[in-house]
Amino acid sequence: MQNKIIISLLFFSNFIFSQELLKGKVVDEDNLPLYGANVFWENTSIGTTADTKGLFSLSKTPTTNALVISFIGFETQVVNITTNDFITIQLKETKTLNELEITKIRKSTENSLYSAINVQKMGHKELLKAACCNLSESFSTNPSIDVNFSDAVTGNKQIKMLGLTSPYILMAEENIPSVRGASQAYGLSFIPGTWVESIQITKGAGSVINGYESISGQINYELLKPFQGEPFFLNLYGSMDSRYELNTHFTQQFSDQLSSSVFIHGNTRNVKNDNNNDGFLDNPLGKQINILNRWQYNNAEKGWVSFLNLRYLRDDKNSGQVNFNPDVDRLTTNFWGSEITTERFEISNKTGYVFPDEPYKSIGFQNSFQAHKQDSYFGLNQYNIHQKSYYSNLIYNSIISNTKNKFATGINFSYDAYDEFVAFNFVQDFSRIDNSIGTFFEYTYDNLDNFSLVVGTRIDNHNRLGTFITPRLHLRYNPWHDAVIRASAGRGKRAANIFAENQSLFASSRNFSILNNDGKIYGLDAEIAWNYGMSFIQKFKLWNMESEFVLDYYRTDFQQRAVVDLDYSPQQVVFHNLNGASFANSFQAEFSIMPFTHFNIKTAYKYYDVQTEYLTGKLEQPLQAKHRFFANVAYETHILDKGQQWKFDFTYNWLGKQRLPTTQTNPSQYRLANYSSAFATLNAQITRTFSSTFEVYIGGENIGNYKQKNAIIQAENPFGTYFDSSMIYGPVFGQMYYAGLRFKIK
Repeated sequence: MQNKIIISLLFFSNFIFSQELLKGKVVDEDNLPLYGANVFWENTSIGTTADTKGLFSLSKTPTTNALVISFIGFETQVVNITTNDFITIQLKETKTLNELEITKIRKSTENSLYSAINVQKMGHKELLKAACCNLSESFSTNPSIDVNFSDAVTGNKQIKMLGLTSPYILMAEENIPSVRGASQAYGLSFIPGTWVESIQITKGAGSVINGYESISGQINYELLKPFQGEPFFLNLYGSMDSRYELNTHFTQQFSDQLSSSVFIHGNTRNVKNDNNNDGFLDNPLGKQINILNRWQYNNAEKGWVSFLNLRYLRDDKNSGQVNFNPDVDRLTTNFWGSEITTERFEISNKTGYVFPDEPYKSIGFQNSFQAHKQDSYFGLNQYNIHQKSYYSNLIYNSIISNTKNKFATGINFSYDAYDEFVAFNFVQDFSRIDNSIGTFFEYTYDNLDNFSLVVGTRIDNHNRLGTFITPRLHLRYNPWHDAVIRASAGRGKRAANIFAENQSLFASSRNFSILNNDGKIYGLDAEIAWNYGMSFIQKFKLWNMESEFVLDYYRTDFQQRAVVDLDYSPQQVVFHNLNGASFANSFQAEFSIMPFTHFNIKTAYKYYDVQTEYLTGKLEQPLQAKHRFFANVAYETHILDKGQQWKFDFTYNWLGKQRLPTTQTNPSQYRLANYSSAFATLNAQITRTFSSTFEVYIGGENIGNYKQKNAIIQAENPFGTYFDSSMIYGPVFGQMYYAGLRFKIK
C-alpha cells in the first residue's frame, strides 16, 4: 500500500492534505502516454506530473473538484471529478497557424466555480504585470484590492479590501499569519514579489483554521517551492525616481527528497527627488537587504512533507525635507525629517503526514517565530516597537463515513510580546504581552456535484480578549452550467494596535489622545465585527469569445471598534471606543472577455458605503472613494520556436471623490475642501521575451501625470501647528518610468 501512495511534490500549505487518492492516465489522441503532463487541482498548489506511462496519482482536496490537465502543444482540460474511479484524460493537440503552435494559456487570475469559499487566485504570471517589486505593489492589476499611498512622506503603500484597511485583512504566508502587529504598516513591502508563487484572495469570512482575526477577508501568499525552482534566477530593476532593485534565487536539489533555495533581495534609493516642489522628498531614501533560505523535504513513499524557512531583513528609510541631514538634524527643528530602521528575523516550519493505510487521514503541524524591531522618529515624534511572536497550529483531517463528509480539527497557540514606546505630545511605555490558545472544528460537505458547504467554529481564550466563540459558514451552489452562487457569514475579533497601524499620522503636528481608559488594549475594547455576503459567477461564450461575469456584495457590521477619529479637530487624533454604528457595504461588478487568443480585457465597477459614528456624528469613512472603475487590457503574441514573445499590459483606475477629514478650523490657507476631486491613473508595461530564459521589460506608472495638489498642509513650516502629510488621496508625484530584465538558468 505504501509504495502506491504518491504525494504531490507541491506543498498544500494549510495542511489540509489528501483525503483520498485520485488515479488516472493522460494520453494523446493516439492513446500514447504524455510523459510530464501537468495535473493539478484548480486554484491550489496541489499537483503532480504524469510518469513515463502517462500515469498519475494525486491526493484529493476538500477545496475543489476541478482537475486541470495541461501539456505543451495540447489544449488544457478542466475536468469536474465526481467519482473515485480511475480516469483517462485524452488531450487534443492545439491547432497550428503558419506552423506556429497556439497553446491555451491559463488565466493569470482565476475564479473557481467549485470551491465553497470565495477565493480568487493570482498566479505568478499576474505578478509579473507589476514589475516592482514587493507585495504592496502587486495588487495594482487586481480590482478586488485597492492600493494607495498612506502619506506624503514615507512612500508607504496601504491596501484595502471591502472598504476596510489592511489590519482587518488576515495576511498569511502559506497560511501562517505573517503581516500583523508591529509589521502592519510596512510589512507588505518586506515581501519581494519575485519570491511569490501565487496569491489567494478570500473575500469575507475565511476559514476558522487560520484564526479569529480576519474581518474583511484573507490574503494568503505562497512562496516558490525549492523543488520547482530554477537553479538560478535574476531580476534587475531601475526606475527614473532612482530606485534600484536586485532579486536573485539559487536552488540546489540534493536528492529526490531534499531541495533548498536561497532568495536574496536588495533595493536602494540614494538620489533626492522633489518633483512637486513642496520642499519634501517625493520618495524616501533608503536601502533594504532581505535574505530567505528555504528547505523542502518530500518522502512520497512514506507520506512525509516538510518546509523550513529562515529569513533576515534590514530596512532603512530616510524621508522628510530635501535639506534634512540625519547626522545633524535628527530630532531637532533645523529641518523636518524621519528615519525608520527595521530589523526582522523569522524561522518557520511546516510538517505534514498522510497515513499510509488510511490516505484520507492527515496531520499538519505549523510553527513560526518572528522577532521584529522598529526604531523610528517623525520630526519630533518618536516611536519604537519591538515584537517577539510565536505561533503554532496543529491540524488533523479525516472523513465522516465517506469522502462527501470531511472535517478538520485542531488546536493553535499564539504569543506576542510587545515592547512599545511613544513620545508625542505625551511619553508612555505601552509594553504588553498577549497570548491565546484555541481549538477549532470545520466540517465540509460536498455532494460531488453542485452543492457544498463549510461550517466552522472555534473557541479561543485570550488574556485580553477573554474567552469567545468564532462561527463561520460558507455555501456553494451551481444552479446551471458554468455558474456558481456563494454565500458566507462569519465573526471576527481582534486587538487593534492603534499606533503601529496608524503610523502615517505620526508625520503631522496632531496631538494624540485616547478617550477611554477602562479597556485592556490601550484602554480600548477589542474590535468585533460580523461579515456576510454573496457572490455570483457566470462563465459563458459571447459571440464565441470566452467571457466571465462576477457580482458580489459584502457587508461588515462592527459591534465594537477602536475608532480613529480625525474629525474632532484638525490638530488632534482621538482614539475612542465605538458609540453607535460602524459598517462597510461593498458591491463589485466585474466583466472579462477574451476577444481572441492571448488578448484579455477585464473591467470592474466598485461601490462602497463605509460609515462610522465619530464624536461629531455619523460620517463617511475619510479617504475612501464611493465609486471606482477599473480596466485592464493584456495581450501576448504567439510564442515562437525559441520562446520569443511580446507582452503588453495596460491598467486604468478611476477613483471618485473622497471625503477629507475636516480642516475648517484651520486658517484659510491651510484648509482643504470637504471632498477631493475625482482622478484617474494609467499604468502600462511592455515585455520582450527573447528566449525561455531571458526577457526585458519597460513600463510606466501614472502615465497621465496626475498629482494631488497641496499634498502636505503647511509644508513650508513642518513644525507649525497645522502641518499634516496624512491627507493623501492620490499620487503626490507625477509620471514614473522603469525598466528591468529577468534571466534564469533552467
